[in-house]
Amino acid sequence: MVQTIMIQGTGSNVGKSMLVAGLARAYTRRGLRVAPFKPQNMSNNAAVAEGGEIGRAQALQARAAGREPHTDMNPILLKPETDTGAQIIVQGQRRGTMRAGDYRKSKAQLLEAALESFERLCADADLVLIEGAGSPAETNLRAGDIANMGFACAADVPVILVGDIHRGGVIAQIVGTQAVLDDTDLAQVAGFAVNRFKGDITLFDEGRDDIAARTGWPCLGVVPWFDDAWKLPAEDMMDIRSHLGGACKVVVPQLARMANFDDLDPLSGEPNVSVEIIPAGRPLPGDADLVLLPGSKSTIGDLNFFRAQGWDIDLYAHVRRGGHVVGLCGGYQMLGKTIADPEGIEGFTGEVEGLGLLDVHTVMVGQKKVTRTQANETQTGLPVYGYEIHIGRTEGPDCARPWLTVGDRPEGAISASGRVRGSYLHGMFASDSYRAAFLQDLGHNSGLTYEESVEETLDALADHLERHMDLDQLLRLARAPKGA
Repeated sequence: MVQTIMIQGTGSNVGKSMLVAGLARAYTRRGLRVAPFKPQNMSNNAAVAEGGEIGRAQALQARAAGREPHTDMNPILLKPETDTGAQIIVQGQRRGTMRAGDYRKSKAQLLEAALESFERLCADADLVLIEGAGSPAETNLRAGDIANMGFACAADVPVILVGDIHRGGVIAQIVGTQAVLDDTDLAQVAGFAVNRFKGDITLFDEGRDDIAARTGWPCLGVVPWFDDAWKLPAEDMMDIRSHLGGACKVVVPQLARMANFDDLDPLSGEPNVSVEIIPAGRPLPGDADLVLLPGSKSTIGDLNFFRAQGWDIDLYAHVRRGGHVVGLCGGYQMLGKTIADPEGIEGFTGEVEGLGLLDVHTVMVGQKKVTRTQANETQTGLPVYGYEIHIGRTEGPDCARPWLTVGDRPEGAISASGRVRGSYLHGMFASDSYRAAFLQDLGHNSGLTYEESVEETLDALADHLERHMDLDQLLRLARAPKGA
């Protein structure tokens, strides 16, 4: 019979996603059929799975478990478009955009969808590892909750509460969470763990024991900082970091609604490449080999944001110096001459001027395209594999010089100079042979086998958790969900 357990955190970004990925790999290596599950996620870094879109973290967890990603692994995905509204993805399909207040009114129906997906996953697994979102201590959000204790109670699954010692105050994080939970929610908590410890782990023995004494919960482990976490695809913009490598300098402006930024991961892993993320308020460095404009959940809004930082001026100067520019998805749209949104899909009705570095025009119309894609690079003929998640159609003279071909269909555009290019295809830099050719064109060599690196890192993460968490006890605490 299937067993389940849920990893919740004392706050956002405490390492829940990474822990679930490591546990998935560890228990899979023990011979269990493992499936990851997150009832509700909020992320603009999505992956294409069977049936549509899911959060990038669940795709990584599926990989750790040796499974193909499926929309049942993340049935509710929120993709923020503004400070008060988000696109709602239900079981992989776009349901439209909702404001926060309207979303709260729809939670009962969304819980039904989450439980339906969960039940299907349980039918084909020995162990389902569930990830919470945010914190169960946000009592103002408890009514109608489907991300944390609301789901745990509805499905009757045990919870392990994880605190992050790196941000400080971990004793208060865990003990304080217990203090604000009601008796029904407390009954679901089976233990706690402490994550991201740096230094001599024995120095926290008294703190660990104090938490256990105050809460009555067993400790499943104090997990040291995992140094290679940066080698795995990041889900949250909070996890994006500059990475110093070699002489090839790739500069990435950090857009306000940056989306599907996993394109950066293979480049960050290259020993001869330095990826520099430029936050708002700082100019784009003048010594970049490549400026990469990433995807965006709100292309017109991020184009305005880009200009407000003065980055358009920096980009034009970079091009005049002979620098290279790549735009992916939303970044590709920004590089064109115009972007029109006649239906107000992004909340703005009308047309705006793009950056004008590609002679193309974009119109935001049509169904959202969500697909895995195999293509060939036009200049080298090399195969690339990736995915498309976008709304919009881009056409113009520079499309006569496509970057890629998908079967007989041209994809993307290259400027007359050959130094500015754009495409809707995400993930192409994960293809080792093409990434090597791309870097060679910039005058640098590749030194990375990307997919092999991800697999090695997942195994190292599993080894790390085997050493520092009591995985036998955690498995004993897991139990069959309601109705199983």
